[in-house]
Amino acid sequence: MIPATDIDIDTADRNRVLELFPHTVAVIKRDKKTVKHNTGVYFHKMPSDPFTGMATIDHKEAEDRGFFKLDVLNLSLYKGIQTPQQLDQLMEIEPQWDLLVHDEFIDMLFHVKGHGDILRKLKPTNITQLAAVLAIIRPAKRHLIDRDWDTIMKQVWIPPTDGTYYFKKSHAVAYAHVVVVQMNQLVDTLT
Repeated sequence: MIPATDIDIDTADRNRVLELFPHTVAVIKRDKKTVKHNTGVYFHKMPSDPFTGMATIDHKEAEDRGFFKLDVLNLSLYKGIQTPQQLDQLMEIEPQWDLLVHDEFIDMLFHVKGHGDILRKLKPTNITQLAAVLAIIRPAKRHLIDRDWDTIMKQVWIPPTDGTYYFKKSHAVAYAHVVVVQMNQLVDTLT
């Protein structure tokens, strides 16, 4: 059996990518209903409904059976990136962290829009802290908002035991990099 994984692939245009590869859309079964998974697809043979083309097995059960789902996501930020080198440059620039106290700026950013109060309170100054902020925005870690950075960093990546929604460290760090790219892109555009 394949170990549990959660892999996201960010793209500028999800539909264009999916047109390039044969795939089966993942499904979620709940309350005796089957619904399309928002982002999950299988790029290998998978039992599928001949009428809908969607998988016939719930994505969690499919994982238990050894099928491997990938989440292909739209990330519109990439539409403004012209070359891989430009993306690398935007990732390498140290962002102006002090901009994360201004709602006008925050509200232009991916994942942190509307969370100016948390950013002003915690004042992240590096990728790791920004990733922790992204985790604290989620319900399972919201209780850490009034804690110091040492306490936050010791507790923020521990999975909750009650099933409350949380952000895994891998996702949070990846999205923190996206926020930094977007911050640098905005500063570059505005100057």
